[in-house]
Amino acid sequence: MAGGGSDAGAHGASGRLESILSDSSTPLLGRAWAAATIELGLLTRLAAPAVVMYMINYLMSMSTQIFSGHLGNLELAAASLGNNGIQMFAYGLMLGMGSAVETLCGQAYGAHKYDMLGVYLQRSAVLLTCTGVPLAIIYGFSEPILIFIGQSPEIARASAVFVYGLIPQIFAYAINFPIQKYMQAQSIVLPSAYISAATLALHVLLSWVAVYKVGLGLLGASLVLSLSWWIIVAAQFAYIVMSPACRHTWTGFTWQAFAGLWDFLKLSAASAVMLCLESWYFQVLVLIAGLLPNPQLALDSLSVCMTLSGWVFMVSVGFNAAASVRVSNELGAGNPKAAYFSVWVVTGTCAIISAILAVVILCFRNYISYIFTEGEVVSNAVADLCPLLAATLILNGIQPVLSGKNSETWSMTW
Repeated sequence: MAGGGSDAGAHGASGRLESILSDSSTPLLGRAWAAATIELGLLTRLAAPAVVMYMINYLMSMSTQIFSGHLGNLELAAASLGNNGIQMFAYGLMLGMGSAVETLCGQAYGAHKYDMLGVYLQRSAVLLTCTGVPLAIIYGFSEPILIFIGQSPEIARASAVFVYGLIPQIFAYAINFPIQKYMQAQSIVLPSAYISAATLALHVLLSWVAVYKVGLGLLGASLVLSLSWWIIVAAQFAYIVMSPACRHTWTGFTWQAFAGLWDFLKLSAASAVMLCLESWYFQVLVLIAGLLPNPQLALDSLSVCMTLSGWVFMVSVGFNAAASVRVSNELGAGNPKAAYFSVWVVTGTCAIISAILAVVILCFRNYISYIFTEGEVVSNAVADLCPLLAATLILNGIQPVLSGKNSETWSMTW
């Protein structure tokens, strides 16, 4: 069985969880406490590496923005508009569509249909790669699109240069997210975290060389970001092919990947809409900020706040991944009570974590902007926005988890 001893332990804990929840002879409070302890252990083992992985991947984009910001305020505004105004569109869409793999692979794994996991992985990669083609065309016309919606021509021109370097990243997303979901469905999360950590170190070094030593500026920063994502994809795929943990779920390339694409598209689209609404409102805020009387200051200050909000979003997405694995595994194994209980536990956990992070950001609101750029004007603007930011973090931390559970419900009716 893929996953070895740890997988057997997880199945054993899952069985105990269902037994505890079904034991009517034990007082409700005692059952809830015992079940919560087991569920938190299962979720933490999955969520901790997943959160680390998503945070590290987010750090790559964040470090690229930091390198761009220290080139000047115009470059920070351009990178913000490119990253949060254009790139976020592709990220939300690809991550949302890739979530269908997490749901289907999790249920197939829980039902011991291991051969289907590799098929779902390839089917999703084919679908997302096709989706990447129109996205690449949109990236290519980013400057006239940004000017058409009212953005500053100077910022739009600089942002377009940044976005051109992100075109290869689209197709890295198309392969990476299905691979991540395929591995997470089997509770294989540590390798991805290790790969992301090593890539982050390389990314920072290459960004420094490209931006400051070679002098490639914004284009160099975004090209290095695309390269780093492709390194992650190659390393994860090499792990799948060579690791004994995936020998039952990866049996090589198959023509089955091209079968049932329409039905798979419907499920992927449903998953994408639910998650995209969470990520796209960031994009709308950034685009609106670019229409304000002082667009450079607005984009700079909002960029800092959106980056901080993105940290909380990545924590929530990590728990979403863990909860999706737990819920889909339990549904596949025929344990609906355990699946229902997992939703409550992960939602409460994310709410607590988000509240703590909101308090931390409020305490340091006068200093956090200096991580990204210099200037007292930007710092004051960020400090003014932080109370509103903190108020949104709790809901922002819960929503992705709930949307992931809706994906499980949709797949059960598909």
